[in-house]
Amino acid sequence: MRSWAEAERAEVGRARLRVSVLVALAIALMIAFVGGIAYVVMVHAQETQVSRELRYNARYGVPGIAPRCAWVFVLEDGTLHEGDLEVPRGFPLRDDIDAVHASRSSVERDVTANGTEYMVLTAPGPHGTTVQAVFDLRYQLLDRAHLLLALAIALGAGLLLAALVGLTISRRTVAPWAEALARQRRFVTDASHELRTPIARAHLRAQVLAAGLPADQRTDLDALARSIRGLADVVDDLLASAQLRERRDRVPVDLADVAEAAVVGETGRAAERRITVSLDHPGRPVLVGGIETGLRRAVDELLANALRHTPDGGRISVSVRAVAGQVELVVADNGDGFHPAEAERLFERSHRGPGEGRFGLGLALVREIVTGHGGTVEAVGRPGAGARFTLRLPLAEAGLPVGGGHMTGACP
Repeated sequence: MRSWAEAERAEVGRARLRVSVLVALAIALMIAFVGGIAYVVMVHAQETQVSRELRYNARYGVPGIAPRCAWVFVLEDGTLHEGDLEVPRGFPLRDDIDAVHASRSSVERDVTANGTEYMVLTAPGPHGTTVQAVFDLRYQLLDRAHLLLALAIALGAGLLLAALVGLTISRRTVAPWAEALARQRRFVTDASHELRTPIARAHLRAQVLAAGLPADQRTDLDALARSIRGLADVVDDLLASAQLRERRDRVPVDLADVAEAAVVGETGRAAERRITVSLDHPGRPVLVGGIETGLRRAVDELLANALRHTPDGGRISVSVRAVAGQVELVVADNGDGFHPAEAERLFERSHRGPGEGRFGLGLALVREIVTGHGGTVEAVGRPGAGARFTLRLPLAEAGLPVGGGHMTGACP
């Protein structure tokens, strides 16, 4: 289980990575854009130059006398003149020559043959002749391939440079945020530590003062003591959230024993309000791996939450069982319940339910503890029909036998 500081460092690391990736992507896109423009310009320039040479050859070329990689064929008085140059296989294109000779309209096409590409222009020539000029594009294609290779090398080098630049930028960009997170964590920890003692003293003094007064005069002091206790719970939640994950002493914890201790701890409060709390679990240890204090805090909060929302004379059931390699702890009540759409919001730190006297940091802390132990917690309920909170954690030992005795207890 990672500490809060480690979680912050991981989040900061992810932020730096995102910044680095975005910077690298921006530089890579810029290189690719510039390279793409250069490639398009080069291809256009080559095609324009070749087309110009083809038209020149078609007008002035003589069979047997043509530039390198170019051939000229002339149809004159029904005779096709090819000259003395070696002609590539597949040329001349006699169908194009006959079609142009008949229509007197030029035809230009690209032809793939002999492992390369050719540009072919067939056009009417002077004095009723028909001329076909052919240009071999193998050197232009080679130049294009060299350009693409150069762009690929530049892109790879640019990505490496972009990663280094992005890392530098991300460190400077994220550093203030990381420092703010560290300051926030230190503030919460220090403030919680400093507030616990004076709050505990105030709560004790309120209880002592209330104990020395007649019953009919203790109402206001009892309310004050409850308010101070609620404030102490908030401070404890803040401190637990800040420090719980810093501990690494993960050991097998008997969740059944934790549940039983939580029920016993709430016996007094439940009896005052005539709330029946039942406990159902196997009569032997049900072990999960984790931090006992954290798990006790989570179970205590689930039971305390049920007591807060269960009316006088209501019922709360707590059950623990091992199912399919997991341990399930369920706390169910017949209290106020909640709308199903609120199920996820119950675990938000800032959530405050209707009529609830304190912020929902307790349930948020429950989720932090459970997810930190590799488990899940879910809430199911309906308005006026009670609520059920299910906590699931992996068994401490794979293949731990399920079964054995069964114990049911109740309080009061």
